[in-house]
Amino acid sequence: MRRAGPTTGASIGLVLAHGRGGSSADILGLLDHAGLPEVAAIAPDAPGGSWWPTSFLAPEAVIGPHAESAVATMETAIATLEAEGIPRASIWLGGFSQGAVLALETFARKGEGLAGVFALSGGLIGTGDAEGDPDPGLYGHGPKRFGYQGRRDRAKVWMSVHERDPHIPLARVRDSATVLTGMGAEVMTQIYPGAGHAVMRDDIEQLRRWLNR
Repeated sequence: MRRAGPTTGASIGLVLAHGRGGSSADILGLLDHAGLPEVAAIAPDAPGGSWWPTSFLAPEAVIGPHAESAVATMETAIATLEAEGIPRASIWLGGFSQGAVLALETFARKGEGLAGVFALSGGLIGTGDAEGDPDPGLYGHGPKRFGYQGRRDRAKVWMSVHERDPHIPLARVRDSATVLTGMGAEVMTQIYPGAGHAVMRDDIEQLRRWLNR
């Protein structure tokens, strides 16, 4: 795991997950862009540069074991910040693309008590396959169940995506926002017009705004 910011004395922590083919160094660069030198950040590296080898929309039998392993890695990073004295309620999750999916999934599965999550081009994986045919709105994949447990009251969620993201279907982003709202989180969804798959200026501004509180 790679670090940025102070390792002692910080009051806010951030666990960041990189996207497919990225690295911990890449995703930690978000802190420089957002101007957050006082935030204690930690970012793990995925084996081989990818948290899972397929689309996050793949069936549970394919994606499930990879998701469980990746979420466990994020839990270890959270525990590291807690051991350094940062309260769980002051720890955020974040990521881009595949990393945004992982941040959201960690928050939904294991994020009780956390401050919130920044998901830049991501959506929830889900807890299992649901009945239904392959859906063009899910890029030809089938629907999922979202049987997450616990509440996420008072946590904040920022989810952003382009209207025509080649990897993240808008339908899954909207479903994810509904699920997390139902768990008690305050969800803000930013949909950028047109096609794209990138971190945008509004994402950086929101990161700066929320973590400077």
